[in-house]
Amino acid sequence: MSDTLSRPQPSGHSFRRVGMLFAGGPAPGANAVISTAAVSFLRSGIEVVGIRHGYSRLVEFGPDRPLREGDDYMHITHQVLKRTRNSQGILIGTARTNPGKRISCHEDLQDAERVAPLARVYRALRSIGVDCLISIGGDDTLKTANKLKVYQDLLPEGEVRIPIVHVPKTIDNDYWGIDFTFGYFTAVEVLAAEIRNLIHDAEANEAYFLCETMGRSAGWLAYGAAIAGEASLVVSVEDVQGEYAIDDGSGHQVMNMDRVVKRLVQTMRAREEEGKRYGVIVMAEGLAETLPAEYLEGVPRDDHGHISISQVNLGKLFARLVAEEYERQTGVRRRVTGVQLGYESRCAAPHAFDVMLGSQLGVGAYRALVEHGSDGVMVSVSGQLELHYVPFDQLVDPRTMVTRVRHIDVESDFHRLARFLETSVND
Repeated sequence: MSDTLSRPQPSGHSFRRVGMLFAGGPAPGANAVISTAAVSFLRSGIEVVGIRHGYSRLVEFGPDRPLREGDDYMHITHQVLKRTRNSQGILIGTARTNPGKRISCHEDLQDAERVAPLARVYRALRSIGVDCLISIGGDDTLKTANKLKVYQDLLPEGEVRIPIVHVPKTIDNDYWGIDFTFGYFTAVEVLAAEIRNLIHDAEANEAYFLCETMGRSAGWLAYGAAIAGEASLVVSVEDVQGEYAIDDGSGHQVMNMDRVVKRLVQTMRAREEEGKRYGVIVMAEGLAETLPAEYLEGVPRDDHGHISISQVNLGKLFARLVAEEYERQTGVRRRVTGVQLGYESRCAAPHAFDVMLGSQLGVGAYRALVEHGSDGVMVSVSGQLELHYVPFDQLVDPRTMVTRVRHIDVESDFHRLARFLETSVND
């Protein structure tokens, strides 16, 4: 009979030093993942090295640029980990550097120039004795982890392989293979609180706020914040279809600006019929990717090919268009103010669920490597935080080496919940 109060003994392993890195945008609960993974390894006699600021230092590695302790990596000890599970920020920092950005198919891995950044990452990790790696990040970081694994798979026989386990991170919650990502519910609560504050402001001034929330590829964050924040309407990328989409002339569907703007004004006028001359409308920032080309002229893109959404300022754009359309329809001016929400939620103090979820994912990373001997898997949970491990090849297209986005199903009860709660509009 097992001792229910004893920690399970680790199975045989040969690891001496594990490396951990975090890449992409911050998320509440990050330190719960880092802390619980680290302490699990330390208690099994395995050293823990935190790679500072994602891949940004690793890609610079070379004979004249060795990794420097303190600047490029840090030893994570029990003393470092004191009371960090609930702490804000990211213990080891983050960055968006993408060493696999020039790899778009398996053939590219045969090109020495294209694969050079991945090779430097591998050599940098080996230079400080890392013999297994935990990658924490979003779908772009998952793609990088997969490319680093495949790069190692192609190394000559006898070369050391560094097993890689990935922990999914995004406040956007748009990950395949897991129901909810750590930080999502904290971010929703922070944004919902902001929305509730703005509702009081809007009511006092008989005005409207049009809030642009984070959520580049899917609407989970916008919908969650709108539901919890009692917004009047929420619109996201999943809603750009049917009458709200239009062909841009090249077979690509973009937003039907006129129809979307008129739908927002419909909400305002419906609220007035209920005696409410105020409100808050939420729009996901990812809608910027669906704008017609004329609205995106001159907007730069990052290492992952994403447009710089902050330079579009979706909230202010639609605030102006909605105010103009409202006045055109009614002959009355109504103040509509565009507000960007999101950054304030990324390093908020995590609430209990995100600490619990992050902790289980961190422990899961340890168990995947030490107990199961896994390589190339993503740690996931379902139900009552039950662990399971999803192979990279189920998450990454083997041909294009890209991941799929998990959108909200517009036929789902989650999507319908928002429709039931927002201001009713009869088309």
